[in-house]
Amino acid sequence: MTGPSKDRDRIRLERELHTESYEELLQRLRQTEPFFQQFGIWSEVLSFMRRGAAKDGGEDEVLRPILQAHSDDRDPRWRAVLLAIFWPRLESIRFRRHRWDPDSDDLWQNIVWAFLRVACRVDGRRRTDNLARKLLNDTTRYLGDRYRLTWRCSEVELPSRREDLEAVADLKGIDLAGIERRAAQAAEHNRLHKHLLAGRITEEDFLLLIGTRVYGRRLCDYARETGVKYQAAKKRRQRLEAAISRMEQAIRESRSDVSPQEGSAPPLCSRDECND
Repeated sequence: MTGPSKDRDRIRLERELHTESYEELLQRLRQTEPFFQQFGIWSEVLSFMRRGAAKDGGEDEVLRPILQAHSDDRDPRWRAVLLAIFWPRLESIRFRRHRWDPDSDDLWQNIVWAFLRVACRVDGRRRTDNLARKLLNDTTRYLGDRYRLTWRCSEVELPSRREDLEAVADLKGIDLAGIERRAAQAAEHNRLHKHLLAGRITEEDFLLLIGTRVYGRRLCDYARETGVKYQAAKKRRQRLEAAISRMEQAIRESRSDVSPQEGSAPPLCSRDECND
C-alpha cells in the first residue's frame, strides 16, 4: 500500500467514525464511563490518545472500556475504533521493521492483521493497565513470529536445478515468483475489499478470507485465536466463498444489461448468518 493510498484509507476510516453507527458506540460509553463524558465525537478521542498527556493514566481509561465492550459483544466496530486510535503507532512499527519485508504493502497489511488479531485476544477485564503497551508489544511479537516462520520456510527450500538457473540467468536477482505471488495477493485483497466496502461481507469475514486464503494463515490457527471451533470456521469460510461466487456471477451476468452502482448489491448473508 503506497503512502497516498494508505493515507486515504486512514482518512476514510476516521470519517467512518463520524457515522451514526459509530456515534452510537461513543454515546454508549458516555453513559457508562464518566471518563468518556469529556468526548463529544470520536475525533476528540483520537486527538486525546495522540497527545502525550494521555499517557498519564488516560490511555487505560480510554482503552479499558473499549476492550471490555469488545470482549463482551465482539462487535467489529470496536476493532475499527482501535485501529484508528493506533494507526500512527502502527506506522511507527512499519518504519522500525521495514527490513523485515521488501514489500511495504505486504508489511503494512501484516501489521494491521497482527494488530487486529491481538485486539481480539486482549480482555479488558483481565488486563486493566498498560493496555497500549500490551497491544503494541504483542503486535510486534506476533508479527515477528509470522516473519520468522516465513524465513525458516525460505531456508529449507530445495535449490533449483542447474539448467533451471541457466535458463533464467539473464533475470538474475529478480524474484519472479515473489512478484507473481504479491501481484496475485494484491488482486485478491482488492477483490475481497470491494465486497467489504459494499457491505456484502463483514470485517470478520474479510479477515477470515484474507488471512487464510490470501496470506496463508492456517485455518486451525485462525479458529484457535478467535475462539471458534475449527469445523465452524471451515463451514463459515465455505459458505462465504460460495456466496461470493454466486454474487460475482450474478454481477457478471447483469453487466450486459445495466451496470450496478457500487454498493447497491444486497448483502451476501445476514449479520447473524455470517457470524455463525
